[in-house]
Amino acid sequence: MANVNPVGWFDIHVSNIDRAKKFYETVFNIQLVDLPIEWGKQSLFPFNQEGANISGALVEKAEMTPNGNNTIVYFETEDCTAEEKRIEKAGGKVVRPKMNIGEFGCVSIFIDTEGNTIGLHSRN
Repeated sequence: MANVNPVGWFDIHVSNIDRAKKFYETVFNIQLVDLPIEWGKQSLFPFNQEGANISGALVEKAEMTPNGNNTIVYFETEDCTAEEKRIEKAGGKVVRPKMNIGEFGCVSIFIDTEGNTIGLHSRN
């Protein structure tokens, strides 16, 4: 296999899809799209179908219990601080403000309204 990014999808499990959808739409200034209900309650993050792109969905799970043992998904952004400013207003919490990671840019870590730990990554 070629040395390429193997990530192609992600699911963020949530207990309340409407609340989670509002949070992510507010923080990232995006519109999520509800998938067919026969697939369960899911809202798809936007992505470019024409090229190599990673996307994922919010997936409501009735049995989901928020906890600190989460896989961290990092969302690309122009500058982590732009989204950081909207996180608490949207009901989340910044747990690690923008931090320099050397030649790889900067990261921030936050907790969403559903208790998921999520990261932000920017080149500056």
